[in-house]
Amino acid sequence: MQKSRLGWQFLSLVRHYSRVAPPPPAYADPVLRVSNSVAYLGAPKQGPKPRQLLSLPPFPGYPLPGKNPGGTARVTAISWLKYYFDEIPDSAIQSHFNKGLVQMESSNAGDTCIERDGLMKPLRKIKHNEVMEVGTRVWVPVSIAETRISKRFDCIPSGTLYPNKDEIDYLQRLVKYKDYAILVLNKPPKLPVKGSLPVHNSMDALAAAALSYDHDEGPKLVHRLDRESSGLLLMGRTKESVAHLHWLFNDLNTVKSSCKAWNDACDVKYQRFWALVIGTPKEKEGLICAPLSKILLDDGKTERVILAQNVGLEASQEAITEYRVLGPMINGCSWIELRPLTSRKHQLRVHCAEALGTPIVGDYKYGWFVHRRWKQMPRVDIEPTTGKPYKLRRPEGLDVQKGSVLSKVPLLHLHCRELVLPNIAKFLPVLNKNTETPPPALSMKPDLLRFVATMPKHMKISWNLMSSYLV
Repeated sequence: MQKSRLGWQFLSLVRHYSRVAPPPPAYADPVLRVSNSVAYLGAPKQGPKPRQLLSLPPFPGYPLPGKNPGGTARVTAISWLKYYFDEIPDSAIQSHFNKGLVQMESSNAGDTCIERDGLMKPLRKIKHNEVMEVGTRVWVPVSIAETRISKRFDCIPSGTLYPNKDEIDYLQRLVKYKDYAILVLNKPPKLPVKGSLPVHNSMDALAAAALSYDHDEGPKLVHRLDRESSGLLLMGRTKESVAHLHWLFNDLNTVKSSCKAWNDACDVKYQRFWALVIGTPKEKEGLICAPLSKILLDDGKTERVILAQNVGLEASQEAITEYRVLGPMINGCSWIELRPLTSRKHQLRVHCAEALGTPIVGDYKYGWFVHRRWKQMPRVDIEPTTGKPYKLRRPEGLDVQKGSVLSKVPLLHLHCRELVLPNIAKFLPVLNKNTETPPPALSMKPDLLRFVATMPKHMKISWNLMSSYLV
């Protein structure tokens, strides 16, 4: 009895700890942090997480297979890594050495340790010229192995991308029109148009790899759409058509041709966008003449387009947009039609957000200040026809996680719906020979081509919810 009592007293002195990680220390002073150009007080930023390391097999000794057949030359650490990662560029391997990310097992305690065979092995950083010994094991970050994967997907030239049959079928289903001169596609949202080093599969690379059809080369871009937007995208299939289409979409195309029909067709060329904006413009229709200029944010990397201040100290570009409101405001939003008369980067998004004061739904770059106050909840509105209260309801079985207005994070609601342009296939022989009339075989073809593209899924859901009383 006395023994059990002593044991109970001993256990009561033992302090039990929870397996749950302890909360951050309360004494940590809040720091000033900036997110989306808004400063606020927050907790200190957590330190970097430990890197995931990858172990190379033990060094087999020199000479390496296929290397140094004489057997007298020594093998350095960088030579061993280049031999093992033969598909990775030498510059990537050298960069890991320069950053001190390549380590080797050591008998002495180093900066880091790794667990292997149930034991903690100390590691030390090594240089590129360190001589390898038989049996030594080198550890590198997983990122060096992932370079082999990202090499194919980060920047895809047309010569190295080989889409499978399903991918080719999907891309060809996007094509709305095709002749020997042009290609018209309905671009889905979140697909970049122009590829670069940090951009994954882009429209120009995919089209060059899968949409060449009977041509030796794939189609080329002649104008652009934002990555988050969707709609009609025009591409040229020959050098001559690409040159003329570049001229057509250039704001300085003042030179006229000797063919009157071509000049008349160029004068009526236009694009029409549909957008869902937060709020409604004061005027039902109008013309926005607001020049744009580019600025660089404090980080030195991020570029932002703003309305020019007209002070004469900054470079600006003329930007003109026609707009028309399609119907009344429903649940705080309204549909508008936009027709750009100039081609500037982010022109429609900046004009809607800053000139009209009604940013596009899902445009967090230029309309974040309105999105923070926007309440995505059903509320009572007045029907314009009867004057009775109208409450927005969610249809049965509707999946709200599709980027629509009911989603927590809506996608950009900007869609290039209509495109009218000259029939370049008809006028190309006229422009090349500088004549006034097309050949008799092409004279029966229309002078203009008109295309209309269906909206993406997230905009269709928003349209079905908020277009009951469009006029």
